[in-house]
Amino acid sequence: QKNVSSTWGLFSFRSIDIKIIILRRIFSSTAPFSILMSASASTATTTLVVGATGATGKHVVLQLLQQKQNVRAIARSKERLLNSLDEIVPKSSEDFAKSLEVTEASILDLSDEELQKATKDCDAVVSCLGHNMTFKGMYGHPRRLVSDAARRLCEAIEKNRSGEDDKVDESKKATKFILMGSDGVANPAGGDDKRSLGERIVLFLIRCLVPPHRDNEAAAAYIFSKTDNPKLEWTVVRPTDLINGSVSKYQLFDKPQGSLFGSGAATRANVAKSMVDLILTDDLWEEWKFKMPVLHDLN
Repeated sequence: QKNVSSTWGLFSFRSIDIKIIILRRIFSSTAPFSILMSASASTATTTLVVGATGATGKHVVLQLLQQKQNVRAIARSKERLLNSLDEIVPKSSEDFAKSLEVTEASILDLSDEELQKATKDCDAVVSCLGHNMTFKGMYGHPRRLVSDAARRLCEAIEKNRSGEDDKVDESKKATKFILMGSDGVANPAGGDDKRSLGERIVLFLIRCLVPPHRDNEAAAAYIFSKTDNPKLEWTVVRPTDLINGSVSKYQLFDKPQGSLFGSGAATRANVAKSMVDLILTDDLWEEWKFKMPVLHDLN
C-alpha cells in the first residue's frame, strides 16, 4: 500500500538549479511511503490532457497550470474549458488563459496528423475521457470513445517517437500515458482479489447493459498490451467511488479494496492530484508504471 499526500521541502542551492528534496513522512503505521523528487526550477513538462472539460480533467489542467507546467488540451470549446477552471478557483482563467494551448475539436474527429501534432514533444498524455451519463451518452455514438481515443493517442505518440535515434536520444525519457479507469475494471494482468459471486453477477450485467463499462474495459486491455515500446510507458489510475471535493491525502493500492460498492470514496481533485504527482515525481512513476493502482481518499 502506498501513501501520497502533501509534504514539506528542504531547499539547497547548487549553482543554477534548486533541488527540492521531499523528506520521508509516514501517514499510516501500516503503509509508510516517501517521495524523493529532484527538479530544476527552470524545467517544466508539457502534458496533453483529453477530457479536459470533464469533472476530473479540469482538475488535472488546473493543477498542472498551478505547478507552472505547460498544458495542452483537446476540447470542443476553449471558453467552456476556461469557465470550468473558474468553477474550481474563481478567476483562475485570467491567470492561465495564455498558458493553456487548446485544440478545439472532438478528439475522434481529429486526423492522425493532427493528433501527432497535438502529442508532439509531450512528456505526458492524460486521458480523462468518459461517456455522459445520459441515454444518448451511454447508448449513442461513439460507443468506443475511451478505447479508440487511447489507441489513437498511443499510435500518435509512437509515430512521433519512431524517428528518434536511440543513440542520440537515449537520455530522453519515455512519454508517459495516464488513463483514468475505475476500480470496477479488473486488471488484465490479474492480481485483483476474486470478486464475490454477487459482485461478479452485477459486473456481468453492467458489462452487458452499460456500453461505457465495456469501453473502459477495452481501453484498459489495450493499454495493458502496450509493453513493447521503450519510448511509451503507461499507468491506469482506478479510483473507487467518485465524489466532488477538494485535494486532500490519498492512498494508492495495487488492487481494489473491499467490496465493489461502498468500500470508500475518491474525490475527483485527488484523482487529478495523483496524475499530476505521477507526471512530476519520477520515483512515484517508477513505482506505478505498467500498473493499475486503485485510489482511495484517506479520511
